[in-house]
Amino acid sequence: MSSHHIVRDDQEPALIIANGASCSFELLGQLLEWSPIVVVLDNAIERVLQLDIKVDVLLGDFDDNFNPEIYKEKQFPIEIVHTPDQNKTDLEKAFEYLIEKGHHAVNVIWATGKRADHTISNITNIVRFRNTLKIVILDDHSKIFLLPYKFEKWYPKNTPISLIPIGKVEGITTQNLFYPLHNEQLSIGYRTGSSNHVAQDGIVKIEHTDGDLLLMECFD
Repeated sequence: MSSHHIVRDDQEPALIIANGASCSFELLGQLLEWSPIVVVLDNAIERVLQLDIKVDVLLGDFDDNFNPEIYKEKQFPIEIVHTPDQNKTDLEKAFEYLIEKGHHAVNVIWATGKRADHTISNITNIVRFRNTLKIVILDDHSKIFLLPYKFEKWYPKNTPISLIPIGKVEGITTQNLFYPLHNEQLSIGYRTGSSNHVAQDGIVKIEHTDGDLLLMECFD
């Protein structure tokens, strides 16, 4: 694994490495190549250093006798950001840090798998940042992001796509999905748009009038 990012352009998405299940070296390498800044959450730092990745920011609440000072020399120059607020997850605090620094987009890895409660929180909490940060959560099996109210993208036929509402989402209309929706409602726990797929090669259109709707592109 390269110890440095090849391209540093502030227009490209930042990268956050959380502390869930690891992803493939291929995916990690692709994201590192284009990331202007790499933020690592505290409990993941030792796993990240084993991959010879250059870390720009180490962020977290540093509890359980965690000593961030030992990484200053190992990863010089590294910024140490202490975020002790226990009312927010470290991932949420990392989003807020990037917004404060003027970033507009971020990719997140190692945010799924391992503990189910962490996975659910990490995925659903991105809706809070709809108007301030474009967030994409990736692992080896899926790409997850919050949809704008009007969305269009070209996909190959049979691409698996799931539409997951956070709470209740109304007025959903789709084009070029095998199971279409026509001004319909999805509600978490009652009806979701899981395990749909693209009907034909071409543009998929998804619109909704109210609520927070996640799209999951699946690769299994």
